[in-house]
Amino acid sequence: MDASTWIAMISIFTAGLTIAIGSIGSALGEGRAVSTALSALAQQPDAAPTITRTLFVGLAMVESTAIYCFVVSMILLFANPFWNQLATTGGG
Repeated sequence: MDASTWIAMISIFTAGLTIAIGSIGSALGEGRAVSTALSALAQQPDAAPTITRTLFVGLAMVESTAIYCFVVSMILLFANPFWNQLATTGGG
């Protein structure tokens, strides 16, 4: 196998791993946040606006991790800097 095949294989594997870990971590974090918020709402219904507002801000922060993982995987697949390095050195 030449260098371009190795770069493609490693980039695809890394992009898949990045998305898998990023989405699993975010899903677990969001599930725990919603579970805790629902418990808090059940115990203190009067604080619903404050809890809900804080929940939405927290969910946006947790979801940003998954979005960053998605961006990294798209860079690896479509704008991989290693392809440019390979082209300039003449390998593969």
